[in-house]
Parts: sequence; C-alpha cells; structure tokens
Amino acid sequence: MPLYEYEHSETSTAPAAAIWPLWADTSRWPEWDAGVRSVVIDGPFAVGTSGTMTMDGMPPIPFTLTEVTEGRSFTDETRLPDAFLRFEHVLTDVDGGTRITYRVTIDGPDGFGPQVTEDTPDAMRALARLAERA
Repeated sequence: MPLYEYEHSETSTAPAAAIWPLWADTSRWPEWDAGVRSVVIDGPFAVGTSGTMTMDGMPPIPFTLTEVTEGRSFTDETRLPDAFLRFEHVLTDVDGGTRITYRVTIDGPDGFGPQVTEDTPDAMRALARLAERA
C-alpha cells in the first residue's frame, strides 16, 4: 500500500488557549468540521483514550489518542482493515496569534488519502474562526 502524507497550516488571531478547548471537547468537533456528525470518547482527552467518529454516510470510525500535550498538541490513530491513519494536530504561538498545523500520514489504498484530507483546510479555517469568536 502506498504511503500518503499531507500537511496544512492555518493562522488564527486566537490564542492557543481558545483553540485547545475546541479540540479537547470532542462533542464540539461537528461545530467546525462540516463532515463530522459526532465524536464520542470513552474517557478523558488523554493518551490511551479511544473513541469513535461518525462522518456523513459512514459507519463509526474508531480512533485512539496516542499523544496529548495539554494546550499544545495531540495525535490520534485509526486502524481500519485496509488502512492505518495517523493525525497530528499542533498549536504554535506566532506573532499575533496561533499557527494550527495538521499532519496526516495514511498507509492505505490508492486515492484514499486525498479523500480523507480534501476538506481539511475548510475545517481548519472554521476551527480558527470559531476560536476567534470565543
């Protein structure tokens, strides 16, 4: 299976302290990611906690938090029968705000990676705007 790698950053005028709660409260993910219907985790937003994400027209997708640095970054991983997905989310202070960076690595079928990441810039912009209004 081919390895697909993707990275995208957006800059927000919001501080990291305004963005982090929108990540850590997974019930709020549908507010800024239009393709997500619900996200449920089985414990605290911490390393080792698992959950499921339900997206438009798809069965629930399992994931596990594999790295969490409070207020700064988290990584989640998903194992599917034919793919392995790793999503890194990082907040970096910059002049006038915060840079939000997503790095995605997918080991899966041809064409699967671009399908997974096609709406990432839109979701990241929506996350930034929501944090700016907070």
